[in-house]
Amino acid sequence: MADPLLERYWVIILDEADERTLSTDVLFGLLKEILRNRPDLKLVVMSATLMAERLRDYFNNAPLLKVPERLHPVQIYYTDEPQRDYLEAATRTAVQIHMSEPPGDILVFLTGEEEIEDACRNITNEIVNLGDQVGPVKVIPLYSRLPLAMQQKIHEPAPRSLKENGPPGRKIVVSTNIAETSVTIDGIVYVIDPGFAELKVYNPRNCVVSLLVSPVSKQCAQQRSSRAGRSRTQPGKCFRLYTEKSFNDDLLPQTYPEIIRSHLANTVLILKKFGIDHPIHFDFMDPPAPETLMRALEVLNYLGALDDDGNLTKLGEIMSEFPLDPQMSKMLVVSPEFNCSNEILSIAAMLSVPNCCLQPRESQQAAEEAKAQFGHIKGDHLTLLNVYNAYKKNNEDSSWCYENFVNGRALKSADIVRQQFACIMARFNLKLCSTDSNTHDSYIRQAMLAGYFMQVVHLDQTGQYVIVKDNKRVHLHPSNCLDHKPEWVMYNEYVLTSRYFIRTVTGVQGEWLIDISPHYYDPANFSSGEAKHALEPLHNEHWKQKALKLALLYSATRAEKTSIA
Repeated sequence: MADPLLERYWVIILDEADERTLSTDVLFGLLKEILRNRPDLKLVVMSATLMAERLRDYFNNAPLLKVPERLHPVQIYYTDEPQRDYLEAATRTAVQIHMSEPPGDILVFLTGEEEIEDACRNITNEIVNLGDQVGPVKVIPLYSRLPLAMQQKIHEPAPRSLKENGPPGRKIVVSTNIAETSVTIDGIVYVIDPGFAELKVYNPRNCVVSLLVSPVSKQCAQQRSSRAGRSRTQPGKCFRLYTEKSFNDDLLPQTYPEIIRSHLANTVLILKKFGIDHPIHFDFMDPPAPETLMRALEVLNYLGALDDDGNLTKLGEIMSEFPLDPQMSKMLVVSPEFNCSNEILSIAAMLSVPNCCLQPRESQQAAEEAKAQFGHIKGDHLTLLNVYNAYKKNNEDSSWCYENFVNGRALKSADIVRQQFACIMARFNLKLCSTDSNTHDSYIRQAMLAGYFMQVVHLDQTGQYVIVKDNKRVHLHPSNCLDHKPEWVMYNEYVLTSRYFIRTVTGVQGEWLIDISPHYYDPANFSSGEAKHALEPLHNEHWKQKALKLALLYSATRAEKTSIA
């Protein structure tokens, strides 16, 4: 944003292009545009998988260089029949490899935290039951929410046999797709690939993010198998728990890029900041659905970042400087008006890092009790603020984090992120201030609602929550801190897992909705539903009070003029 033509640079290297993250795809289009205006600029795009020809065509038939990897050969094995239960099949395969294959560590790919913990426990139990027939095993989970100290165990050596000339030990790492490209683990010789991964998919029609367990692409399968070829000592083996026919006929060549399965409000805001007036005509490698772009434009207009003609407003320019979702950016920008910008900064930082409350299975009860001491009856956002304040009050002590089942690494990141946000606010002369204790949580919740007023649910007569705008029934996520059911609840995430959940929730008051966004919550915009009937008296009272204030102001002005005359 500060240097649109990147005039300080002569060569740019864009690595890991095959991962096709949202940012990478935006960079493709921006850099392609910059190259048209900077013939002296060189761009090197690097990809480890088979999308090189597509990248070459996208960048106007650029030269293509192929650099062979220094890998051991990897032998691929498939199952004869499809597996009914891939988790059980992965566990069984890991035990069989340990019993019958030469030394070498094993990497098992699974989809999520719960599966990984179950698999680690099952593999450990089965190998313990085998007794002295096999060598010792160290089974290690790996997923993003795991504390850093636990993640680093993947680099520890395999255990040695306690007996002289006993069977050799082995390390078994059970991981999400974080181990496909992000992490390289020395000593891996065997890879077990059930052929599934968890993907986030955004639906623009109902604004819900679904966490779907879906088949991997051929690109991912090849990435996974290549992990077995990185051993320094011997060739590898990859056991695919699906048939060769499924690989050839059923798997997609590549995973759907993030840009066509994500909410694009922040992306559109950035493109508007770059002067791209019509994002729908932007040169994306894989254009997102027009409906997704239209939804993003609608959200930005409601937030005041774009005017009715689609032009960037002054508020929108400031919001675009924050590397955040526009709702959170708006919350930060308006927080000085509610005299609570310091608190909102802390909450925004905590929402920008992984979940800080750890819940290890072996200490679940103790972890729940530790979390309860930070709980705030008004909701999860204020609970996060309590955690951050307690962390600072205890001088960022790592032992305090350990004792209270708090992720110290996440809190340290939140502290750094908070400083970055504070610097951006200072650049725009946004005041840093705090509320007094009497109005503390009320102003904080109103400031948050100024950004998240479109993400509110209402409690109906049956005791269930419905989304205000479209009457969809949802459930509070079990992890919430509320000890009662407020009539109105603001949420951060709307996700589909086993059912529709809203996550990270806080209770708010109905009249605040009318004060903060009277036009969005005009009952005339609603076709039906209990939320419409609940809003009508609030809306009427709001405009009645506004008219009364204007009348008082007008009469005071007339009296003042009469006095002067």
